[in-house]
Amino acid sequence: MQIILLDKVVNLGNLGEIVKVKDGYARNFLIPSGRARRATESAIKEFEARRAELEKAAAEKLAAAQAQGEKLAGTTLKLTQKAGVDGRLFGSVTNFDIAEELGKQGFPVQKAQVRMPNGPIKTVSDSSVSVALHTDVVVEINVSVYGETA
Repeated sequence: MQIILLDKVVNLGNLGEIVKVKDGYARNFLIPSGRARRATESAIKEFEARRAELEKAAAEKLAAAQAQGEKLAGTTLKLTQKAGVDGRLFGSVTNFDIAEELGKQGFPVQKAQVRMPNGPIKTVSDSSVSVALHTDVVVEINVSVYGETA
């Protein structure tokens, strides 16, 4: 299916590009989320008329994400979880826990934006986690997990 991208999509293209994707990906994800439209004649003409306003909105989103990224860069989160004597946690620290703690500190982040390369943290340790605020803005933060004996 031919679609027009209304936003930058990772591994697919930038705003305004006409790309061919699988039908299911377009119908079930890109079009409902507002990131794309079918590439019909009328949709292409309408897009060209709105191109400047869409580019301005995309630039504003990027600028806001970069500003938040500068504030967030190098932040260290301190989380306390119940742990055993050997330093293993009862449970784990997930992207939800990190997003919730960032929200408490004044950085509204969705759990899908928190990327944990090694999976959930299951031991008392210091770890590095990425937060993708925008497709072009990825910030590294440190997470220190402390154990509390039960």
